[in-house]
Amino acid sequence: MRDAFVSSLYSMACSDKDIILLTADLGFGVFEEFESLEGQYFNVGISEQNMIGVASGLALIGKKVVVYSIGNFPTLRCLEQIRNDACYHNLNITIVSSGGGFSYGALGMSHHATEDLSVMRSIPNINVISPCTAGEAGYAINSLIKADGVGYLRLDKSSAVEKESKHTFKIGSSKTVVKGLDITIIATGGILEEVIEVSNKLKSINVNARVIGMYSIKPIDKKAIISAAEETGGIVTVEEHNLDGGLGSAVSEVCMDNNIIPKLFLRLGMNNIFSSIVGSQKFLRSKYKIDSKAIFEKIKILIK
Repeated sequence: MRDAFVSSLYSMACSDKDIILLTADLGFGVFEEFESLEGQYFNVGISEQNMIGVASGLALIGKKVVVYSIGNFPTLRCLEQIRNDACYHNLNITIVSSGGGFSYGALGMSHHATEDLSVMRSIPNINVISPCTAGEAGYAINSLIKADGVGYLRLDKSSAVEKESKHTFKIGSSKTVVKGLDITIIATGGILEEVIEVSNKLKSINVNARVIGMYSIKPIDKKAIISAAEETGGIVTVEEHNLDGGLGSAVSEVCMDNNIIPKLFLRLGMNNIFSSIVGSQKFLRSKYKIDSKAIFEKIKILIK
């Protein structure tokens, strides 16, 4: 995802001198090509709060600013600046977090981004995007900059495999990856790769699951959610994130606000906890029962 994001951003920056990239002591081996773009790339050091302030000043004079760091550092560390400086003034700033969920699982809970979606989507004047594939990450940065407001882009170290080269990406939309009517599984982020495996396993027990990659968390694709609730046997949400305020909460809000009750409903994610365990992303998914094996078993129990 990161490489697709970098490639797309660099292409845009080459043709638009108003695009500026700020990074907080990161990007070595990643952003070297931006050094050729004079006045468009700055490393502000380990000062994420100041980075949002600098970005806000630049955006106020008409620049389109992208800020980049890992895990929780460009979000939770500088939440007040995001709220008061960027969002309150509705500036063209895209906040990029590379390391959603357990991407940096081996570095401990300070690097586990498992509350960011709920926190960021609670703030007014912000679009929240959590790509499921590398291709979506590339399209997302383009769309967020053109949206001319504050955006949050959550990049994952994993990603589902693209099944086709062309993709119609739109803020506020989603992508139906697998068609089905028995049940719908809605996932966000790279954990969609686990869900696609689950859909294949479900076919072996004659259950055809609709799989939706919900890459836009705010605004969210209400039409896709309502259709899933009305047309299929239930909804299961899957996220590499705490359940409180995350994807599952957003989906349930849409259902309740529209007076629609799915036949079955299940939210899968972290149960409002911090992980005191370290390990790879795959290991932690397994530990907290959000890998393909655990998801499959929970859905089997649900549909009984």
